[in-house]
Amino acid sequence: MLSGSFWRIIRVGLVGLVLVAAVAGLMLGDAWLWVAVEWSPPAYAEFYARGGFDTPTAVALLVAALVKAALLWLILRAPAPGPLDRRAKALRRLLYLAVAYTLVLWYPIALLPDAVDAASQLALWTAIDVLYLLVIRWRSRMLRAAAGAMFAVELVGMANELLDELDLPELGSGGIVDLGLMVGGVAATIITVVGQRRDGRWSRGTQAAGWLSVGVYALVVPLNVLFVRSPSGNLAMLVMMDAVGLISTVWIAATAREMPAEGEGQPADLPPARRRVIRVAVAAVAVLPIIALIHPEQAPHLTYTGWSMDCYDQPSFGDLKPAERDGTFLCRARSTEGGVPPMFPDSLSDQEILAYGRALCRTKDRDEQEAILARAGSARPAWGADPWELVYVCPEIVGATYPDLLRSTAEREAAYAAYIAEGNAKCRDPWPRTKGVVQATAKYFLFVDGDPGYLVHDPEDEAAAEVAEQAMDKVYDDSSRIGVADSAVLIGHVEDVTDLCLTVKAFRTPPPPRTAGWDQVNEVSIVSRSGRLAVPEMGEGGEVGAGAPMPNLAIAGKGRYRLRVYVRVDDGEEQHLVVVFPGASRKRLELKP
Repeated sequence: MLSGSFWRIIRVGLVGLVLVAAVAGLMLGDAWLWVAVEWSPPAYAEFYARGGFDTPTAVALLVAALVKAALLWLILRAPAPGPLDRRAKALRRLLYLAVAYTLVLWYPIALLPDAVDAASQLALWTAIDVLYLLVIRWRSRMLRAAAGAMFAVELVGMANELLDELDLPELGSGGIVDLGLMVGGVAATIITVVGQRRDGRWSRGTQAAGWLSVGVYALVVPLNVLFVRSPSGNLAMLVMMDAVGLISTVWIAATAREMPAEGEGQPADLPPARRRVIRVAVAAVAVLPIIALIHPEQAPHLTYTGWSMDCYDQPSFGDLKPAERDGTFLCRARSTEGGVPPMFPDSLSDQEILAYGRALCRTKDRDEQEAILARAGSARPAWGADPWELVYVCPEIVGATYPDLLRSTAEREAAYAAYIAEGNAKCRDPWPRTKGVVQATAKYFLFVDGDPGYLVHDPEDEAAAEVAEQAMDKVYDDSSRIGVADSAVLIGHVEDVTDLCLTVKAFRTPPPPRTAGWDQVNEVSIVSRSGRLAVPEMGEGGEVGAGAPMPNLAIAGKGRYRLRVYVRVDDGEEQHLVVVFPGASRKRLELKP
């Protein structure tokens, strides 16, 4: 075992290094200050404060350096001398490994997949908890059984995290399960401290450190929730939370240090004055979480922010219960999705945002909306507020003008399907007596603005995206509005329309031209390298494509085909007929210019 003088040299050196590094970091810049105090890479500092640290954060980092130096001084105390049996010796080593993980090993392990970290933590604490049951003299079978149950709950929580990292079905989901597992972990710490007290080997200082770790945990949870709910919150709070979190490491190190049995090296009890100080500290830590949750009446009440997990899902108005609508509007009002600024700042409470939202509903024009948003401190007053955002706070006003916004997801999908079916029903086969080997007729829906037309292409060609882009470039230079590029042909619309009726037919031999009744008929060459030629279909939730399934037009497999395009406009309705048949010719024909 290392001598006490050697341990003192290590303690003085490391603690001094922390303090000197903090002072040097203050002079060298924010990144170095962060590394010196938080013991993590400078990139983490840029993540939390891209614009640099403000004065409160810099002061908090310096205070945290002093706190962490003091706690590190306690952690690095030399192990107490004395005999250890095999189990106690193994427990001491595992506890020191847990301490090393918290101080040093967490970063290299963080470079590995998250599942490795979760698995190593589960394995380490499974071994520690089993040895706790064997080494601590509980002096009560009921207490030992209770400890085993609490340890099991703690390990179940770790196992649940591992399953999550492995993308496997978790043991449970939802806030109640997570809360139960978290409380189980706290209970495991409490019952371990109780066991230490009944055992008698551990000093009151070590037991006090255990109780303080429980109190710190109770303090950190509400403060962490407040920090997460307010992304513009004070980074100084996060720094101090990290510093006081080392108290649990002090307790683990003290537990390992005082492992020897009674006799030489038995830790001395604390003097009465220090006991009183520790009692006051424990009481303060126990009361502070309650005080932290009490806010002045005028303080903003924040239920949801742009970072809230509950805001990731944006349901339709009709899918929500009346009590859920305000919360959805708050999510939208504070959302920063896509990097856009939120409608309202986080400095406004829920009540203020809801009041502003209802005021926006009563405006008569865009100028009134801009004035309200500017008064609220919005970062985007010129954008105004859209009906699909306001419908959640004033459905009776928005719904009168936009009844579609009141629909549920099922109602919206049914209405959309009916709209597609109605469009398809309006299209008729222009060659009803000439049946192709495969054929289909449907409405083809285009983008409202800037969509040049539709593709007939080989979707499995390795260069599908490249040739499609080439065909799109060529369509603008062609008087017939047909762009040809190897395995892709882009057929443009001749009128300014948002949809057209499209019929596709595939034949084994060339059909008669039959140009009568059509405004233009052109024939071009196309190749299929995979044995497929297709027209894009409207995907799930999509807005562009054929409204019905389209067949594979390459009925002869791989090879070259001829593609004949018929176009006409009748009473404002544009109709297209695409005929495909095998053919080696690469000529372009204008059967009817």
